[in-house]
Amino acid sequence: MSERPGLKQVEARKSLGQHFLFDPNILKRTALAAGPVTGRTVIEVGPGPGGLTRALLDEGASRVITVEADERFSSALLDWPEKATGRLHVHAGDARKVNWENLVEHAASELPIMIIANLPYNVGTPLLVDWLKAGDWRGEMGLMFQKEVAERICAKPGEKHYGRLAVLSQAVAKTHIAFTLPPGAFRPPPKVDSAVAVLQPLPKDQRFDDLETLEAVTATAFGQRRKMLRASLKSFAKANRIDLQEWLAASEIDPEARPETLDQTAFRRLARYASTSR
Repeated sequence: MSERPGLKQVEARKSLGQHFLFDPNILKRTALAAGPVTGRTVIEVGPGPGGLTRALLDEGASRVITVEADERFSSALLDWPEKATGRLHVHAGDARKVNWENLVEHAASELPIMIIANLPYNVGTPLLVDWLKAGDWRGEMGLMFQKEVAERICAKPGEKHYGRLAVLSQAVAKTHIAFTLPPGAFRPPPKVDSAVAVLQPLPKDQRFDDLETLEAVTATAFGQRRKMLRASLKSFAKANRIDLQEWLAASEIDPEARPETLDQTAFRRLARYASTSR
C-alpha cells in the first residue's frame, strides 16, 4: 500500500454538484466496476477529497489523470507522493472545457484510457456524450450518475428510460449497471439514488461512428416521443431537405411506429440515410 495523504475534509459545494464517497469498500467497487485498472491510465473527473483517486492508485493504475474544478482539492492533490513520481497528473479546471485529445496526448502513455469517476451531477450527461464521440484513446468507462441517468444509458427498446442517451451509448459500447447506492452512502447525501454505469467499448467493426448525425436524429425523434415517427421526424426531414416518406421507407421504418420501439439497428439505418442524403 502506498503512503496515504489525509483526505481533505471540507464542505461540499452545491453549485459544483459535489457528493463525496468515503467508504473504502464502495470506493474499491467503483474503481474496479469497469474491470481491472492494473497497469492502466485512468481519467477521473471530480476527485474531490481523493477517495476514489486513492482506490485507483492502490489497485495498481499506472497513472491517474484527475480533472478538478475546485481549487481546494486540486491543490491538495499536488502534495500527494504519486504526483512527484508521475503516477498522478492533476489538471485544475472545468471538465466541460477540457480538450480531451490534448490532455491525453500530454499526460498519458498507455492507450486506451479508462474513465472512472463519481461524476458531479451537474456535468455528467454532457461529459458522457463528449466521451462517446471520442477517438480510440477512450476505453472502458465506469461512471457514477444519478440512478435515473444510469438507467437512461442502459435502457432497452420499450423500457421506460429508453431514449437518445441509450441509443448513443449503445452505438459504441455495451452497457450495464454495476450497482446502485442509496443517498446515505454520500456526504452530503443527494436527494436520489445513484448508480455506476459501465460502458465497455464495442469492437471497432460493430461501432457506429457517425454519432453527430445519430444524436441529431434521436434528439428530434425522442423530442416528441409520444408521436409517430412520421410526425416526430418531420422537422428534421424538412430542415435537411429529405423526403420523409422516402427516408422512412428506405430505412425500413414503419411511419406509424414510435421512437421508443426502434432498436439500435433501426436508428443506425435512419442516421445513415440522413447522412448520405443531406
